[in-house]
Amino acid sequence: MSPRPAPAPPAPAPPAAGRAPAGLDPAAVVRAFVRAGFGPFTGVPCSFLGPVISCLQHERPDSYLIAGNEGEAVAIAAGARLAGRVPAVILQNSGLGNTVNPVTSLLHTLRIPVLLLVTWRGEPGRPDEPQHELMGRITPALLDAMEVRNEPFPADAAGLDERLAVASAHMRDTGLPFAFIVPKGAIGPYDGAPAPAPGPGPGPGPGLMLRAEAIDRIMRVLDPRTLVVATTGKTARELERDRDRPGNLYVVGSMGCASSVALGVSLHAPGRPVAVLDGDGAALMRLEAVAGIGHHAPVNLLHIVLDNAAYESTGAQPTASPGVDLAAVARACGYRYARDVRTADELDAAVRAAAEAGPAMVRVRIAPGSDPALGRPALAPPESAARFQKEVRS
Repeated sequence: MSPRPAPAPPAPAPPAAGRAPAGLDPAAVVRAFVRAGFGPFTGVPCSFLGPVISCLQHERPDSYLIAGNEGEAVAIAAGARLAGRVPAVILQNSGLGNTVNPVTSLLHTLRIPVLLLVTWRGEPGRPDEPQHELMGRITPALLDAMEVRNEPFPADAAGLDERLAVASAHMRDTGLPFAFIVPKGAIGPYDGAPAPAPGPGPGPGPGLMLRAEAIDRIMRVLDPRTLVVATTGKTARELERDRDRPGNLYVVGSMGCASSVALGVSLHAPGRPVAVLDGDGAALMRLEAVAGIGHHAPVNLLHIVLDNAAYESTGAQPTASPGVDLAAVARACGYRYARDVRTADELDAAVRAAAEAGPAMVRVRIAPGSDPALGRPALAPPESAARFQKEVRS
């Protein structure tokens, strides 16, 4: 195993009682990375590093590459390094598992040094959501197990310059990756103009339903016996708040996995209709699930993608969905029915038609935005799973 790094410079004294640390200016952070020779940046957003992504997209749009999942981002960065760049990968630690294979069997095997910026959701002593608890405890140990030298993200600008030099030297001398673990509050807000949505293709567009409105329409039209699997984030939270029922499963965490969970349910509960409420970011993160659903072809499965072209839960950073014809992808993978809709009436008609033609996909173009008072799920994840399992067997 690689030796542990030299201790990072001591952290500054804590702020006075009642005052939160301001965090580093994201524009200054970007300038420090560029000054040290780093770029391009690629990854999957986390709110802890959202201001850095916003700064990159506004001030250096050619320097940030959207990736569908964290493993893809590592591979993109490996290619950039082979082409002579010094890339950095931005990821939430909940997605660190997606990087295990490319870090251990690509970066280590080919000796391709890449810098990782891993946020620390669920850091011990800092309360967070249930899905971050385990990964929060094991983040440094997991990086150690992958033999990735890691240390806390510097708390001040001078420390950042110094530790970036250390990271660069380590990668140059060993050919191995280096990771900074970024805690909550390490980066302050970004005050620049918002970045435009990138990529070809139309965005969500005006006059669209909000996600909560679309979910309400869907639940009204579905057969009452339908088992509904909701993806992580605001989709599950809005479904629970507005339409809670025993036949709902709220997939908290494990972004991108809801459609595969629904596939497993549909294949082994053939007497029940099954619907998955997916998001564009989640669907793109695990696009192979569409191929799996098409291959196994469960007639009772309806795959609904609520597409607002944004990672809304982490700060509305854009996804790559505007340039992807998801309905065409679904048809190419073997779905018997696939439709792209924008209006409430189109949605009603598509859900009714899809109920007789599974596997089916309905992509719903929705507007970004949600109730700012939207709470977290009241039902604990194990209780949600147990209740759902009981309903499946009823």
